[in-house]
Amino acid sequence: MRGSAKSYALVAIQFAALIALAVTGPALALKPVWLALALAGVALGAWAIVAQRFINFNITPDVKVEGFLVQSGPYRWIRHPMYASLLLIGVAWVANSFSWLRLALLLILVVDLVVKLTYEERLLTAHYPAYAAYAQQTKRLIPFIY
Repeated sequence: MRGSAKSYALVAIQFAALIALAVTGPALALKPVWLALALAGVALGAWAIVAQRFINFNITPDVKVEGFLVQSGPYRWIRHPMYASLLLIGVAWVANSFSWLRLALLLILVVDLVVKLTYEERLLTAHYPAYAAYAQQTKRLIPFIY
C-alpha cells in the first residue's frame, strides 16, 4: 500500500524532531542512568524489528499489504514498541543535557507520535479483523499504564 501525504508528513516531523534533538546536545548520553535508558530504547526498538520478522517494518503508519498482525515479543505488552523506543531515547537525550529547546523538541516528538499511532491504529483496525481485540488486551506505549 502506498503511503499517504499525512503518513509522510508525520514521519517528516518525527525525523526532524529526532535530528534536532541529536544535534542540539550530545547524541550519546554520558550520565550512566540516561545512557542506560537510551540503550533500553535501542534494545526495545531492535526487539520490535526482530518480532516483526523485518517484513512488517515500515517507517510510515501505513499497513503493508503483505504484512501481518504481530502480537509477540514486545507487542505482547504494548502496541507501539518502536514509538516507545524513540521516546525512551528522546527522554534520555533531554534529561542528559537539558535545555528548554530540547524539551520543546521532545514535546513535538511526543505529540507527533501520539497523532501517528492514533492514525496507524485506525488503519490497523480496518485492515486486521483481530486488531480491535488485540488493542483491548494491550496498552499503547507504556505497559499497564497507557
